[in-house]
Amino acid sequence: MAKKPQESSENGEQQRLSRKEILIQRKHERQLRNIRIAIAVILTLIAIVVAVALINELVITPNRTVATVGDRNITIREWQDRVRFDRAQRIIFLENQLEAFGGDVGIVQQFGGQVITDLMEPETLGQSAIDQMAADITACTALEERGVTITDAEIDAEIGRVFNYFDGASPTSLPEPTQTTIPTPSLTPIPTAVITEVVPTATAFPTPTEGPTSTPFPTPTPVSREAFDEEFGGLLTQFTDLGISEAAYRDSVRNQLCRSKLTDILAEEQAIATVAPHASIFVISAETEEAANDVLAQVESDGFLASWNTIRSQPEPAEGEESPPAFAYELLWRTRENLETSIGEEVAAQAFELDLNEPSGIIAVQNDDGTTTYYVVMVSGREELELQPGELESRKQQALQLFLDEQLAANLTITEAWRTRIPNNPVLDPKFLAAPTAAPTDPALPTVPVEVEPTAESGE
Repeated sequence: MAKKPQESSENGEQQRLSRKEILIQRKHERQLRNIRIAIAVILTLIAIVVAVALINELVITPNRTVATVGDRNITIREWQDRVRFDRAQRIIFLENQLEAFGGDVGIVQQFGGQVITDLMEPETLGQSAIDQMAADITACTALEERGVTITDAEIDAEIGRVFNYFDGASPTSLPEPTQTTIPTPSLTPIPTAVITEVVPTATAFPTPTEGPTSTPFPTPTPVSREAFDEEFGGLLTQFTDLGISEAAYRDSVRNQLCRSKLTDILAEEQAIATVAPHASIFVISAETEEAANDVLAQVESDGFLASWNTIRSQPEPAEGEESPPAFAYELLWRTRENLETSIGEEVAAQAFELDLNEPSGIIAVQNDDGTTTYYVVMVSGREELELQPGELESRKQQALQLFLDEQLAANLTITEAWRTRIPNNPVLDPKFLAAPTAAPTDPALPTVPVEVEPTAESGE
């Protein structure tokens, strides 16, 4: 009977321990539950942040506006695709040049230096891509407003033309160049007494330089379908390897066609003249003012053509001799724009203002390198002539550029969203940045030792 209180005490103790363990277990479970809830909340927040970041990066940001052209928005995705395409074009150009030059990186760097610079300056290339996209949109929109569209068949034909594939037909012959008419005013005889006194009788009278002949331009040699497929397929493979689709290439061809067609339409709308005033001039140039004054004194004394003939007849200086103080030459049938480009605005103005066969005074022209060239000229003829094909095309391009500039000035808005989103891919192969290999020396040639003078620091 004495064991019952002890058993009751032990049972009570076990019950108390059991309740304590239960409470501890419940507390532990609550803590675990709270931890699980906290982890779940944290993971949920992380998932939300990641989802928001992905949505922003993949959906919102790519659709943000880089530029607006009228009512057309250029998105970051479109602009980045254009930058990648522009980079791929330049890389393909460099790779083709490297192959053409037998793997000589130095020559590629020499001829393709600007292309390499573009690839190494992402911000410049990014800005250029925006400008070009805006101009393309403006040109294609203007074309559509005039009821002209670019079809897939026209794109296919243009791609074929680039590769000289004409689907079995012969290419359209280019127009023959117009033969330049010899300026008759420059053939006015000089009095015999003046020539024999100033110039030896054996010296020929200045004859006009022959203009271009009517030899036709070379006609492109058409290629077969198999050759076209091989060449075009090779180009597409190069683009694909750089992550560029065929659709991007076709879109670039479409943009070129938009500009080309709009150029022709603007030429008709603006009635761009196919003829323009041309002038032929005799020119005497001098590098110093003193030499120019001597030339002018000679012209006033002996007459312009006699002086021109004397200077023109100077023998070529031998090696090591100084160049003559003045040079004489003739420019035949040039437009004002051509003369401005080749010899300066001041001379071009005189060519269309001076009376025929009347010498000018000294005309000082500032050159781009900071030097000054001095001219004395005489106009031998002026006529309205047909523009050369290249000059006519230049005027058409000027009209197109002026139209695009006017439209973009009023309708283009560029944001700053693009500056931190410029893609750097496809990446330029480092081989194009390597220093050119030094030319190997010929072991058969003797080596000339270089004598170095001793210095005080060398102790000798």
